[in-house]
Amino acid sequence: MDTLAVTRRFDLTDEQWATLEPLLPAPSRSGRPSLWSKRQLIDGIRWRVRTGAPWRDMPEAYGSWAAVYGLFRRWQRAGAWQRILTALQALAETAGRITWDVSVDSTIARAHQGSLLHLASRVARLGDA
Repeated sequence: MDTLAVTRRFDLTDEQWATLEPLLPAPSRSGRPSLWSKRQLIDGIRWRVRTGAPWRDMPEAYGSWAAVYGLFRRWQRAGAWQRILTALQALAETAGRITWDVSVDSTIARAHQGSLLHLASRVARLGDA
């Protein structure tokens, strides 16, 4: 499937997919081809990460929840997501879209000296129970 109509607001656009697709790991499994495109599965992963919903509640437009979860876990175990992120960051840096300015905040949040005594008394009471 060359292109997939973007059916949801947060799905990958054709331009985003064209950037991402070459960075994806080559398929290592042989056998029967998947019923769903990599784009559908990745959009499903992105939906799950964005919403925080259970895997089983994934809309069917993204494929079966088991296929989406399987791809997510395989790539997670293989370190593929980290490699994809690093490659995308390198592309963005080359295009001048990322600046690596670091800001260090040295603010200190001090606690009143009595707070330690309060904590110690609570711990002692829990130990007695």
